[in-house]
Amino acid sequence: MASLICSSTFCQRGIRRVLLCHTHLSRGFVACQNNRDVEPFHLAAGRIHTTSAHSRCSLTSLYRMSCIKPQTIAAAQKTYFTEVHGLSNISPLVRSVEETPEPIPTTVKGTIPSWIHGSLLRNGPGKFEFGNQHYNHWFDGMALMHRFQIVDGHVTYRSRFLRSDSYKQNSERNRIMVSEFGTLALADPCKNFFQRFLSRFEMIKPTDNASVNFVKYKGDYYVSTETNYIHRVDPDTLKSKQKVDWSKFIAVNGATAHPHFDPDGTAYNMGNSYRNKGAFYNIIRVPPERDGPEDTLEGAKILCSIAPHDKSKPSYYHSFGMSENYVVFIEQPIKMDLFKIVTGRLRGKSLNEGVFWDPNQETTFHLIDKHTGKEMPVKYHAKALSTFHQINAFEQDGFLMLDMCCSDDGQAINNFLIQNLRQSGEALDEMYNTMSRPLPRRFVLPLNITSETPLEQNLNTRPDSTATAVCRTKNQVFCTFEDLHGEDLKDYGGLEFPHINYARYNTKPYRYYYGCGFRHLVGDSLIKMDLESKKFKVWQQPDLYPSEPVFIPSPNAEEEDDGVILSVIITPVKDKSTFLLVLDAKTFEELGRAEVPVNIPYGFHGVFNSSA
Repeated sequence: MASLICSSTFCQRGIRRVLLCHTHLSRGFVACQNNRDVEPFHLAAGRIHTTSAHSRCSLTSLYRMSCIKPQTIAAAQKTYFTEVHGLSNISPLVRSVEETPEPIPTTVKGTIPSWIHGSLLRNGPGKFEFGNQHYNHWFDGMALMHRFQIVDGHVTYRSRFLRSDSYKQNSERNRIMVSEFGTLALADPCKNFFQRFLSRFEMIKPTDNASVNFVKYKGDYYVSTETNYIHRVDPDTLKSKQKVDWSKFIAVNGATAHPHFDPDGTAYNMGNSYRNKGAFYNIIRVPPERDGPEDTLEGAKILCSIAPHDKSKPSYYHSFGMSENYVVFIEQPIKMDLFKIVTGRLRGKSLNEGVFWDPNQETTFHLIDKHTGKEMPVKYHAKALSTFHQINAFEQDGFLMLDMCCSDDGQAINNFLIQNLRQSGEALDEMYNTMSRPLPRRFVLPLNITSETPLEQNLNTRPDSTATAVCRTKNQVFCTFEDLHGEDLKDYGGLEFPHINYARYNTKPYRYYYGCGFRHLVGDSLIKMDLESKKFKVWQQPDLYPSEPVFIPSPNAEEEDDGVILSVIITPVKDKSTFLLVLDAKTFEELGRAEVPVNIPYGFHGVFNSSA
C-alpha cells in the first residue's frame, strides 16, 4: 500500500510555496489552483524532483484534480451486505507478542506425514505500539517472521522481528519514529518549535517494515511489503541479511508482495512510478540467473509501463494475474489521491486518508504480452469491483480465464483499523455487516478481437459458462463474471487468501482452489472448492482462526489434490494455544497438528521452503 510513499524533503522555497497553497486551501480559496508560485514536482525512482512550471504533475494540478469529487451513488445510504450477530471478540489476535528467536519443540497430536521436509515461512504484524504510542491500522504493525520446520514428522518453531530501519529507530527511541500506512509519526518532541514546524513540510519517507509476505528472487528469500524496500533474510535463522532498494535497479517506487513465477524461475511483479507526466503502472521482470552470491535484483527490467485512467488518482493494487503468455493488470476503482498523499504530513494525515473507493469508475483489465512487453490494444471493462488476490489465470480455446476473489465494494482497506478489530458486541457486528463479502469469480476475456468482431453480442462461446464478453467498440469489451461457487459459500462469509497447486497448475486449467472462509473480520474456516461441481469441503472449529492455506504436493503426486494443506491456527480464548494444522488436501480431514506454546498474532502471507 505504501508503494506511493516517496523519500525527500522540499527545498526551502518549495516549503514556502506549498505552505502558501495549503494556506489558501485551508481557507477554502479555489484561487490556489491558479497560484503560479507553487513549486512543481514529480515522483520518480523513490524521490521528489522539482521540474519546470509546465509540469503536468505539479502540486497545483494534483490539488485541482483532487477537487473533482466522484459522483457517489447513494452516498448517504448505508448498505448492509450481511446480517451476522454475536461475533466473538478477537482482540487478542491483534496484540503485540514477544519473539522466539531460538527453535522450540512442539507437541504433535495425530500424524504429520514423514515425507514433508521443509519449513513453512510466514509473515505479518507482531508489534502494535512503542512506548505509549500505538499504531492505528492493522497493516502498520512491525513485521514478525515465523518458521515452522518440519522434519520426519516433528516440528520446531521460531520467530523473529525483522530488524528493519523502522523497527530499530522506533525501538531506540521507544516511540513511533517512522510513518506507516495508517499512522503518521509525530514530530520529535526533542526538537525545538521551529524544527517541529518545518518537519510538517517533509515528505513521508517510505517504510522498510516488510510485513506482508515472503518472496523469492534468484533463489533467495526476501520479506516484502509494497514500498521500494525489501529485506533479504536467512530462511533458517530468520535474521535480516540485507536491505534492498528496488529503485536502485529500476525506476519504480515499490513493488507488490505477490510476484508470479515462470517454471524457469523468472519472476514478474508490478510497481508504480511517479514522473513529470504523472503516475504509471509498471510490469517488472526479474531474471532467474545470478552472477554471484551477492546478486539481488540485478538484471531487473521494466517490461511495460501503463498510464492510469487518471494520473493524479491511480488505482491501488495488491496483486495481479498471470497466464502463460500475459500479465493481467486489474485497474480497480480503489483510488489513491496523490495530492492528499504528498501533502499528508502538512495536513497531519496518514497515507490511508488518501485512499478512497469510487463506485462510478469501471474496472479495467489490461493485458501485457510477456514476450514482447507490449500492452494489448483491447481493454476489457467490468463494473466497479475490488480485488486483493487472484486465484489463477489460464488461456484456452482463444480465451483467457481470469479467476479472482473480489467484492462489490472497495472500502474494506480502510476498515481494518486496529480499533475496529478490537471491537466487541454490536459495534463489531455492525462493522462486519457493512463490509462486502469477497467471492471467487471468473471473467472470460476473448483474445482474438479484430475489426471484424461483431459488436453488442456475447463473444463467450465456452459451454456451461455464464460469463459474458460484449464488444462495445473494436478496442473495448465489457465483461460480466460467473461465480466460482454455489450460494452456500455465502454462509461461510465468502472466501479470501486463495491458494492452488501453484507449481503444477498456475497458468493452466485446474480444478481445485483453497482459501479461508470469512464469517468474521479474519478467516475463521478453511475451504476446498471443486470447480467442476461448485461443491466444497470445510474445516472449521469454534473459536479457532486459520491462516492462509498453503498446498504442498506429495511425492510422485498424480492428481491435482495429492498433497497436504498447512495452516497456522490461533485462538483468542486460550493463552498460548497456537498450532500448525496439517490437512489431507484430498479429503480435507485433519492428519495432525503441532501445538506451539506461544501466542501468535493473525498474520498475512507465507510460503513453504522445501529446501530446509
